Amino acid sequence: MDIGRLKLLLFVALTVLILDQITKNAIDSLFHIHQSVEVIPGLFNITYIRNPGVAFGILRDGGVLRVILLSLLTVIAIIVICFLYLGMDERWNRVALSMIAGGALGNLVDRLRFWEVIDFLDFYIGRYHWPAFNVADSAITAGVLILLIRSFGGKGAPSSDRQRHPDTEG
Repeated sequence: MDIGRLKLLLFVALTVLILDQITKNAIDSLFHIHQSVEVIPGLFNITYIRNPGVAFGILRDGGVLRVILLSLLTVIAIIVICFLYLGMDERWNRVALSMIAGGALGNLVDRLRFWEVIDFLDFYIGRYHWPAFNVADSAITAGVLILLIRSFGGKGAPSSDRQRHPDTEG
C-alpha cells in the first residue's frame, strides 16, 4: 500500500469534512431555522434548513429506522469508495473519490448528531429554487462530476500517474 495514496485520501476527505462541519456549525449558531439572508439578489440566499432525508428530501419520514438505514448505507458506501480508491491509479479519480467520501462523512456526522442534515446554500431564479444543499453535498457532486468527466471525456491528456505507470493504460 502506497502511503502517499492514503495521505491523499485522508487529506481531501478530512478537509471536506472539516469545512463542511465548520460551515454547518456557523449556520447553526448564527441563524434560526428557516432564517434566510439574501446574498445575491435573484440568485443566492443563505437559508438555514434541516433535511431529515437524502437528496431533494427523499426518505423524509421513518424516524429511527430512517436514521439507522441512511447511516448504514453511508457507511457501506464509504467502505466501497475506499476499496475503489485503493484500486485506482489515476490521481484525479482518487481525489474525486476522496471528495465523495468526505462529503458522505460530513452528512453522516449531521445525521448521527441531529438525525437530519443541515443545508443552507439556496440557489434560485425568480420563484424557482434548487433544493438547498451544503458543503458536503457540493463535494459529493463535484467528485461525481470529476469521475464522469474523466470517464467520458478526460482521456485526452494522460495523468501524471499514467506517465509514471504506462502499464495502467487501458
